Amino acid sequence: MRRLASASFQPFAGEDIRSLIEMQARLRADHPFLVWRPVDGPRAVWTYREFAQRVARIAAGLHARGVVAGDRVLIHLDNCPEAIFSWFGCTWLGAVAVTTNARSSVDELAYYADDAAVVAGITQPRLAAIVAAACPRLRWLAVTTTDNGASPATGAPAASEAFDAIDADPDRLPARAHDPMAPFSVQYTSGTTSRPKGVLWTHANALWGARINATHQSLRADDIHMVTLPLFHTNAQAYSMLATLWAGATAVVSPRFSASRFWPVSVEERCTWASIVPFAARALDAHEVPPSHHYRLWGSGVSEPPTDARFRVKTIGWWGMTETITHGSIGLPHLPNPSLSMGRAAPEYEVRIVVDGRDAEPGETGDFLVRGVRGLSLFAEYLNRPDATAESFDDEGWFITGDRVRLGENGWLYFADRAKDMLKVGGENVAASEIERVIALVPGVLETAVVARRDRMLDEVPVAFVRVEPTGEQARAALVEAVRGACEAALADFKRPREILIVDDFPRATLEKIAKAELRRRLEARSG
Repeated sequence: MRRLASASFQPFAGEDIRSLIEMQARLRADHPFLVWRPVDGPRAVWTYREFAQRVARIAAGLHARGVVAGDRVLIHLDNCPEAIFSWFGCTWLGAVAVTTNARSSVDELAYYADDAAVVAGITQPRLAAIVAAACPRLRWLAVTTTDNGASPATGAPAASEAFDAIDADPDRLPARAHDPMAPFSVQYTSGTTSRPKGVLWTHANALWGARINATHQSLRADDIHMVTLPLFHTNAQAYSMLATLWAGATAVVSPRFSASRFWPVSVEERCTWASIVPFAARALDAHEVPPSHHYRLWGSGVSEPPTDARFRVKTIGWWGMTETITHGSIGLPHLPNPSLSMGRAAPEYEVRIVVDGRDAEPGETGDFLVRGVRGLSLFAEYLNRPDATAESFDDEGWFITGDRVRLGENGWLYFADRAKDMLKVGGENVAASEIERVIALVPGVLETAVVARRDRMLDEVPVAFVRVEPTGEQARAALVEAVRGACEAALADFKRPREILIVDDFPRATLEKIAKAELRRRLEARSG
């Protein structure tokens, strides 16, 4: 890991995301950049020129409301045009967009807002009450007029509180240098600690993501990129939106992934590219594939799975994290890739697979390490967490991903597993410790451990084991309900345990630690 010594000696010297938007507005002025395909409501299109104009007006509107460069603004939205306008509007002004999972609980959202010290918020009618309850210290909260295109059940916001009121003349914006090392955005990502960490990107990180993702994905100006994954996450932000912006291509955005809508919208919009998580591929496998479509490539966690033949598209495998902005490993778009591999080491990074302190031999599985440049090809820092930032790198500057990878023949890489206390629930990363923190506070709980159970559609789901004092069945049943209620109050729905199992004691490993591997074996034995 290296730090950039100066903003003057790097690939994006004198540039920021505003520079890229302005350039594309000149070069691709009348070409569609954003196409909005809501479930309810009309289709909408913004050209590159129209998009740049709207973003600049939102930036000026934010400034008119007292937001200045460096301030952090909460963006708590499902997929919608306003989420994209807000994100880019913040960065145009020099403010920092804090994008959060729209499924977050009040407790989770309150933590994000407090940790990031957000000054204002943007949300939608369906989520406005949660944001108001979780973030009482916001200077102001703007609310969209629809819920992702649908008429809201709660009614439209007052005119002064409406998102559309964030509008002003861009000529009133203060002059600001194009600084690639200025802070760009914050995303909260689950780790092995009890609370998620805020991953801070710079403008150089965002430009890196735009350029390198477009290159890895061989995006062209005539591509039409289907975006169905959540816009608060790196995948949709960097792999889709930023890469599309760099290529001068078109992004077709849907409110959410829908297996029943995916093919009709794809065919109507003539989509050529999509990022597909395993959950989405399994869901699509249950639907009829149209006789013809225009897709040339998909990106996913594995290359060329057997379903490529059914979908009539080539999938390139990749591996990446919020902290790496783009792919540490990538498949080859125009050449064959071994099926189910995650490609080869990306040329823009150094990678290692370490087994007992040495580099892995072909056939071995080890810890996956990545080395790059902080603030450019790797995240700048974990917000307010210098210790966690330092601990995520080893003494030689390698970023410790927490994932384990198998080295195949000729340098091909295969994902093995992740840090044992991390779960992958339908594409969402979940730390077992987040769930354990909530359960441990329930009166009557002596000890708890959360592990993953295999799930056909979601990959994994959380199961909680809870140790209590010996009591009767009625008392145990009441405690299970108390645990379930605590999880519903404090955790997003995808983080809540699917089962809560009472145990009198736990299997133990060295130093009396709970043997989670044994708990996983018990679950496998039950399902087997």
